[in-house]
Parts: sequence; structure tokens; C-alpha cells
Amino acid sequence: MSKDSGEKITQISRVLRGNMTREEKHLWYDFLKKLPIPAYRQKPLGNCIVDFYIPCVKLVIELDGSQHCSQSGRERDLLRDERLIRTGNLVLRYSNEDIRTAFEGVCLDIVKHIRERGMGDDWMPFPE
Repeated sequence: MSKDSGEKITQISRVLRGNMTREEKHLWYDFLKKLPIPAYRQKPLGNCIVDFYIPCVKLVIELDGSQHCSQSGRERDLLRDERLIRTGNLVLRYSNEDIRTAFEGVCLDIVKHIRERGMGDDWMPFPE
């Protein structure tokens, strides 16, 4: 990736952080930002920008709105996910509807995958 394209992706990610969807804000402010491990929003990875990234366990979290439901959207997502997986990442996808109606379940699923990817069974995301 050239320096110019890297700078452009960084600029786009800044804009995206300032224009997060309601569901992205909910997941970020009410869960991911509070984790005791680093998590990033609208994070450039290679030549794409992922919604959320937890680097210590190479976990990508994507929230899918209606644009992901079309055939072309699903195909784009599949190609993108394959590139991310080839670099050792796990990609989790949740719909905006999941965030609105099953938020606690989404959070529990994310914790489960964090544990499986290296944090261990006794890792607690928040002090009890």
C-alpha cells in the first residue's frame, strides 16, 4: 500500500469515527470501550477499514446494515472477510437488528470469542 493510500484510509477512518451509526455507538460506548483490553473503532487494517478491532486477539467485529443484505453486498463482505482471515483475524458479524434486540447476547458472544482466542476461561471483561 502506498503512503498516499494509507493516508487516505486513515482520513476516511477518522470521518467514519465521527459518523458512527446508532448501533455502532451503542456497541462502542456501552461495551467495547469499557473492555480492559484495547479495542479500536473504524480501524484501518490493510486496505480496508473494519468497524471494530481487538488486536490482542486479532478479532474483527462488523455491524451489518441493510446494504450488506444484497447479493453484491454479501459477495463484497465475503471477499473482505477472506482477506482478513488470511492474516489471522477472526471476523464476527452482527446485524444492526442484533444490536437493537439482542445486545446482551452479542456482548456475551464477543466475550466468548475473546476467551477462545487467548484470554482464557477465567478472563472477566469487567470486575465483579
